[in-house]
Amino acid sequence: MIADMAIKGVLFDFSGTLFRIEPAESWLRVGLDRLGIALPEPELARWARRLADAGALPGGSSPRSVPPRLARLWEERDRTAELHRELYTGLARQAELPWPEAYDVLYDRHREPAAWTPYPDAAEVLGTLRERGVGVAVVSNIGWDLRPVFREHGLDDLVAAYVLSYEHGAQKPDPRLFRAACGALGLAPRDVLMVGDDARADGGATALGCELELVDHLPAAERPGGLRPLLTRLG
Repeated sequence: MIADMAIKGVLFDFSGTLFRIEPAESWLRVGLDRLGIALPEPELARWARRLADAGALPGGSSPRSVPPRLARLWEERDRTAELHRELYTGLARQAELPWPEAYDVLYDRHREPAAWTPYPDAAEVLGTLRERGVGVAVVSNIGWDLRPVFREHGLDDLVAAYVLSYEHGAQKPDPRLFRAACGALGLAPRDVLMVGDDARADGGATALGCELELVDHLPAAERPGGLRPLLTRLG
């Protein structure tokens, strides 16, 4: 179906699509280093697993279960910066770390450009789309400004617009975000393809008439060429 479309713009999800967050062990190691806390590797790995099981690292694994007191926050976490921080620091506290000062340090770490790695083919695909005159926007459910991540990794010049949930007070699959992104590109939804890793959230674009292409949510090293087939399909 995509091959028959005259695609003039592509909307990309951020986490799990163009970029991947660092592993939980690396995340925890950096946070504890900043607090002057050194742990043997087996102990660090044990605490990292507890955090991962709690779903405390945004962009990492989902919680094994969401505590009832955090259920509302889980559903609305990407609507504002405050809700996002409250939810993820709350999930981290489920791990019961012995360093209460670590929760805010860890949250702040995940927002740093160094905590994120572009998928191996992200630069190639974004660059080729620009060469072909295809407009690109990033549409993300997120509670903080990801533009510095793109700048730090040299990809900002390849993105024409960013539509971030916390800046709009709405989160995918709300069609308002996709409508805003299409508008920022000056394109009709029927001329736009949405690329993401979440059928429910990213699939909200189809309500406007966009096509949807899903990629696998995998560590960067395990998905070296997951975006590249788009170039063939878009001609």
